[in-house]
Amino acid sequence: MNQVSYSKIKDFLDGRCSDEERRSIIEWITRSEENERTFFRWEELYFLGKFKKPDLAKAEEKLLMRIKEECKARKRVLRMRYVFRYAAMIVTLLAITAFAFWYFVTPHTEWMLAQTTFGETKNIVLEDGTKVWLNENTVLKYPKKFLGNKRMLELDGEAYFEVAKNKQMPFVVEGKTMQIEVLGTKFNFKNRTGCRVAEASLLEGEIRARGNDDEGMILLAPGQRVELNSATKQMKIFATDAGMDAMWHDNLIPLDNANIFHIASILEELYDVEFILSPDIDKTVTYSGVLGRKKNIIEVLDILKETIHIDYKIHNNTIFISTR
Repeated sequence: MNQVSYSKIKDFLDGRCSDEERRSIIEWITRSEENERTFFRWEELYFLGKFKKPDLAKAEEKLLMRIKEECKARKRVLRMRYVFRYAAMIVTLLAITAFAFWYFVTPHTEWMLAQTTFGETKNIVLEDGTKVWLNENTVLKYPKKFLGNKRMLELDGEAYFEVAKNKQMPFVVEGKTMQIEVLGTKFNFKNRTGCRVAEASLLEGEIRARGNDDEGMILLAPGQRVELNSATKQMKIFATDAGMDAMWHDNLIPLDNANIFHIASILEELYDVEFILSPDIDKTVTYSGVLGRKKNIIEVLDILKETIHIDYKIHNNTIFISTR
């Protein structure tokens, strides 16, 4: 406020001005001796209008008291500003010290990333001895060293796990919609971004499947598969050939007391062919072991021909099986 009028001084003396105007008038008065004299003359005029015998000395004393109070208030504000400024500096220093202590003294996890592209699979071994196979188009985030009370990983895609046992440190794989917790087991887990259904199949041991949005929790036994539908928020459990669910990771087809009809149904799904079996084939004969997946069905049939003694003929996409 560069110019102060008599009407403003009247509002000031009457207590009708705002706090900002009041501060401006005080600053104007203390800016120069001339402003101070002008104010006293206007104050005298003000009191002459209100009282018959104005007490100029008392008016000046009242004004000086106001000016002193205002100056004290300004000093308190400045003092508080310095206090807050130093407090902020102390808090910042403490935060930096705490971070430095955490980073340089407290053990912390260094995260690693493994990923595959289209048509690519990859095998990695974690620091605890756990073996992981990544299917195509998969990303796995895992710690270089497991710390804390859990072995945590993040999966986007499909992976097969053979988990090293550690009862004191459960193994947890977190997907986009579902997480799997185990102590030591073999399982296949598929939870891909953009895929509506997440699923996990158990080969050995026991796993606990849990929805990330509290859809539920299910304990799986070997030979079971759990599916979580992200659209319906429902978790369901099914009987499955878990070895077949995870067959992609090693290209081995597991056979456990499988007869020729079961073997044929597996090959139909893998190679997109159709089998017709001779009526004289014995359904009670079973086979156990592993059958290696080959590039084409003919290579597989040649192996079966020598191991389980069958003959075959192929016409277009149909395969006829008979006994020797």
